[in-house]
Amino acid sequence: MTILSPRSTTDPADGTGESVVAGPGGRRWSVPPTVAAAIAVLVLLAVAVAVPGVLAPYDPLAINLNDTLSPPTWAHLFGTDLSGRDLLSRVIFGARQSLAIGFGAVGVALVLAVVLGITAGLSGRVAQALANRWIDVMFAFPTILLGLLITSVFGPGPWTLVFAIGIGIAPGYARIVRGQVLTVRDAPYIEAATALGHSRRRILLQHIAPNALRPMVVTATLGIGQAIIWASGLAYLGLGVAPPSPEWGALLDAGRTYITVAWWLEIFPGLVIVLTALAFTTVGRHLGARLEGTTR
Repeated sequence: MTILSPRSTTDPADGTGESVVAGPGGRRWSVPPTVAAAIAVLVLLAVAVAVPGVLAPYDPLAINLNDTLSPPTWAHLFGTDLSGRDLLSRVIFGARQSLAIGFGAVGVALVLAVVLGITAGLSGRVAQALANRWIDVMFAFPTILLGLLITSVFGPGPWTLVFAIGIGIAPGYARIVRGQVLTVRDAPYIEAATALGHSRRRILLQHIAPNALRPMVVTATLGIGQAIIWASGLAYLGLGVAPPSPEWGALLDAGRTYITVAWWLEIFPGLVIVLTALAFTTVGRHLGARLEGTTR
């Protein structure tokens, strides 16, 4: 018996330059070049999170006062900071904390969204009204202002950022969950399950929740990049992780004072943040198109 392992090829017939992955049974999935590039960026980020020492050329905390504020060179591709620390190494080591904040914020947002969305769609009138009003009020509340409020009360730090951003973006997710629940609850298979005598708990867990939450897979992927940008924005205002942490927002905050004499302290961390957000957004949109059975 021959086992066909997945392989990646390029199909010249369609002239699109898309990578084509052939799997068992001859099924083929086309991957646009932009998506392939985004996946490559995410793979590099995964390596930076797991084993940053493999990519970083220097110790991110090593101080060299003889090489302070050095512009980008072959020895220091991203330049050095005020203490002579290699900026590229600090960006690489900062990926773990920055991505942890992004994933953590999205996780908090998803938990709140599921609770609020299902409550707004399936509970009694009073609970539905309270959940709907809470979602509408929080959705109208600016995320950056909510983040400033929470961080000013509890103090700056990674956990404060996680909860501040998670609470800020949760209302948008909750509206999606609520809309899906309202659509699914009137579906014929829900009526059939009710007629068969299934309990409300079983219908919720086996039918409503899986179908209502499926779109959140794509939404969560898109939200990770957004959460990282929000975290960096709060850190830029001095409400993020305290130095000497190499978290990306903290790097932006540390380089703010020297932007006129050391532009690389702001440009390179900023470019990495934008590139990361674009990578997550690109993969998320492609995943959404695949789940919908369409091609973008």
